[in-house]
Amino acid sequence: MLSKERKTDKYKLRLISVLGLLTAFGAVSMDMYLPALPNVAADLDASTSLVQMSLTACLVGLGLGQIFFGPLSDIYGRRKLLIITLIGYTIASLLIAWSTTIAFFITLRFIQGFTGAAGVVIARAAARDLYSGKDLTKFLALLALVNGAAPILAPVIGGGVLNFTTWIGVFYVLAFIGIVALLAVLLFLPETLADENRAERGLFSVLKTFSALLTNRYFMGIALTQGLVMASMFAYIAGSPFILQNIYGVSPQQFSLLFALNGIGIIIAAQLTGRLASYFKEMHLLCAGTLLSFIGSLILIYVVWQELPLLYMAIALFLIVSSVGIVTTTSFSLAMETQGKSAGSASAFLGLLPFAFGGIVAPLVGLAGEASAIPMAIVIFACSTIAVITFFIAFKKN
Repeated sequence: MLSKERKTDKYKLRLISVLGLLTAFGAVSMDMYLPALPNVAADLDASTSLVQMSLTACLVGLGLGQIFFGPLSDIYGRRKLLIITLIGYTIASLLIAWSTTIAFFITLRFIQGFTGAAGVVIARAAARDLYSGKDLTKFLALLALVNGAAPILAPVIGGGVLNFTTWIGVFYVLAFIGIVALLAVLLFLPETLADENRAERGLFSVLKTFSALLTNRYFMGIALTQGLVMASMFAYIAGSPFILQNIYGVSPQQFSLLFALNGIGIIIAAQLTGRLASYFKEMHLLCAGTLLSFIGSLILIYVVWQELPLLYMAIALFLIVSSVGIVTTTSFSLAMETQGKSAGSASAFLGLLPFAFGGIVAPLVGLAGEASAIPMAIVIFACSTIAVITFFIAFKKN
């Protein structure tokens, strides 16, 4: 027989594994087929812009899906919705592999993102069902360890699959991941939301919940701060491939290495945050993460202005991206701490804002063409600055 402590540790490990896999659905769905985009365009006889629309479709699906499934999970529970949506995700992935037209491909990518969003939003809500306070912060930090590896590994796995098969094989892999996640939920994830903690049914109740969140200064201060810091990362994702390769002349392999290094920075920052939560208030850690993003943006402005070498650009981007590990871990813990019966709705709102802000800033980084880093630097600096201002206005009495 295992001791009670060992049972608890084993249970937590299972939770981290299952919920980590679910939160990774967004990154896996978005990133795994990136190396296959040219092949998709050739096989479906589509233009590059049309194939890129499939990325937008998935992104929109991920955003809308969180808003839809978050409140539903507050009403009907977490487990049942996860089972239904994971079946939908698996079927959508299989149908994408059988696509013969770009229109069908794009439509199914939206459905894939929409159903995959349920795993992302419900995993965070389930964590809130089970933990609170500093325990929640520490658990979210461990969750970030699993989730943070997804954007690093997904393109690598996708590229590896392409060595043996076509883009169709990538979506068979995604369907397999859907099946694995479904089995994991069925076998290892019990219902985490007790009946007495469920929200009232009906559209009015959902609208009332979102209205309460929108008028909650504490919640909105945290949500906007993390959304703006995440927007900085979206600007980095949209602009860095062109800037690092066209201006600094790095190869695709070197870019992948730098991209992975920044992803590791997120993981390290999140783990450090989880450890520091035992000694510092989460609000102070959130402040530190927001300021780190701002400092990184200042360095980036100086690097671009002075046209400094790649090393300095890499340092600035590392600070900006790593700050996300601190900000997301503490912001989700703080924002959802007070949202018992509305954890799913709160998780949905927190998940939507980065996508909304990211969708706004991503096109701006290319305004001066592919050979200028100025727009990206300005956008990141603006987002980080507004994030700092938002934080101190919202929490000036704290």
